[in-house]
Amino acid sequence: MRNGNLSIHSENILPIIKKWLYSEKDIFVRELVSNAADAIQKLSILHAKGEASAPHEPRIDISIDKEKKTLTFSDTGLGLDEEEAETFLAQIAFSGAEEFIKTYQLNDTFIGHFGLGFFSVFMVADHVEVLSRSYKPNKKAIIWKSDGSTSYTIDEGQREEVGTDIILHLSPDQEEYLEESTLSTILQRFCAFFPTAVYLHGKKINTHHALWQKRPSECTDADYKSFYTTLYPFEEPPLFWVHINVDYPFHVQGLLYFPRIRKEIELSKDHVKLFCNRVFVSDNAKDILPEYLVLLRGVLDSPDIPLNVSRSHLQVDSTVRQLAQHISKKVADALSALFKNDRPRFEACWDAYELVVKFGMLQDQKFYERANSLLIWKTASSHWKTTEELLQEKEGKKTIVYCEGGQERSSLVTAYTSKGIDVAVLTSPIDHPLMTKLEREEGIDFRRVDATLDTTLLDASKEKTVLDASGRTEGAKIADFFRTAIGDQSLTIDAKSLDIQSLPAVMTLAEEERRFRDYMTRVSGQPHALKPKASLIINTNSPLVQALYKVHTTHPKLAHDVALYIWDVTRLSHKEMSHDELQAFTDRSTRVVEELVCATARTEDKGPEKTV
Repeated sequence: MRNGNLSIHSENILPIIKKWLYSEKDIFVRELVSNAADAIQKLSILHAKGEASAPHEPRIDISIDKEKKTLTFSDTGLGLDEEEAETFLAQIAFSGAEEFIKTYQLNDTFIGHFGLGFFSVFMVADHVEVLSRSYKPNKKAIIWKSDGSTSYTIDEGQREEVGTDIILHLSPDQEEYLEESTLSTILQRFCAFFPTAVYLHGKKINTHHALWQKRPSECTDADYKSFYTTLYPFEEPPLFWVHINVDYPFHVQGLLYFPRIRKEIELSKDHVKLFCNRVFVSDNAKDILPEYLVLLRGVLDSPDIPLNVSRSHLQVDSTVRQLAQHISKKVADALSALFKNDRPRFEACWDAYELVVKFGMLQDQKFYERANSLLIWKTASSHWKTTEELLQEKEGKKTIVYCEGGQERSSLVTAYTSKGIDVAVLTSPIDHPLMTKLEREEGIDFRRVDATLDTTLLDASKEKTVLDASGRTEGAKIADFFRTAIGDQSLTIDAKSLDIQSLPAVMTLAEEERRFRDYMTRVSGQPHALKPKASLIINTNSPLVQALYKVHTTHPKLAHDVALYIWDVTRLSHKEMSHDELQAFTDRSTRVVEELVCATARTEDKGPEKTV
């Protein structure tokens, strides 16, 4: 067996770096400013250790010379001597930041890591000059020159102050970077919250403070709202926010905002900005955020996130997944604190985080366990109640009665609320799978108002229980009459006395079958053919039913049509009528009204003295 070492030819690797390493040319601005910030930070550390003189004002200046077609990036950092220029500029993939961290055993707060950022300049420049003076005493200034090939020159330079100038001689097709407006826009994007002052032709770029770096106790509501406006200048103020400041086992800071939800909101739109040590990385933080938090907006900043070599994208690994769980926990903790300390505000802002809580409970079991007690439901009585507050004990089961959105003012729902039974209102398609999960996890029985007839809605004192000569009750005969009139052998019909006179009849639908039918309809987008098992309860306490039964022998045709009319109206109120049946209902309604009006007219013609 023979061992060998891989060899890399720099003349082959440099074109790859220039053409393929970076996803966009603008990144060279970020890389040069980041390197300058690291140089300034290193000098400050050395001064604190007594190894360097006090630094000049820490600042980075960018200037444009249109005549010479150059861009110059100047810093007041620790500078380079000839040996360091050989080490850090002439060696590809050798990171000065990594070397400095190891030498001084520091926490990693530097921006550079890969030793490749400097070479991004050759995406836009034909050749580059580096003029630098080291902080070390008795070291002469040097000038390093390269055209992006494998050769370079180093000579003595002219610079009085400690620091570095990087002078880019732009390629003819890259002169757009000589426009101050273009460069200002790029600097605002990457350096708006930079730790070191950045100036373009003497005008400071990074005028905004990184609010996420403050302690929550140091920030006011006005601070949070103002910062949100800085991030999203054309948006309405947020409803709620979460300030994240985690030191262990990861270091992550940030601000997550719950915006005012609009129906036309783009769920796929990138809302959370990703930073690394206050340097902008990406508009897309979806990999570090659980999917159910994509509606949020704001900033996340962490030196621990693994970036690709160009520092443009996140590399998903176990660290990222653990960070996502920590962020999820912080969001749940913040919502829990708001719920406990200011429930009226929690309820008022529910629209802002309803989808977050509900999606989170469905997608993440840990989030489910944290947020389960925060789930609130709008009730038909216009109050908000938690799942626990809605529970009723029915026949040894924990039951919650609910209705679909838009049905909260129906007679049946009103009957329930009049008996002191809170009815939860489902307002979103996501409520249905969430309801199923709660049933599975908590042993709750969710039952729609029309699933069964609750015994509390019955008035036993008015039941038609007296037997006639044939041994049948009036209630049984009323049920027989409707059974004959409707003529549907699959329909179960019964007659009971309800404690509400305005409802002539109530229809119930088997809960599981109806849910399956509704689920298939939502999935396919088309009405499903399945007909859930239905029952019709005729209300013997209804004046209409009583009058109808009284005339069913004297006016059989009218009674028959009115019975069908009651059946139609009952189905219509439950949205259980097909298009064809709706047309038949319209025709029958016209016929019933016509017959009733004509009968009234005939009575009027007879005169009061002949009226029976």
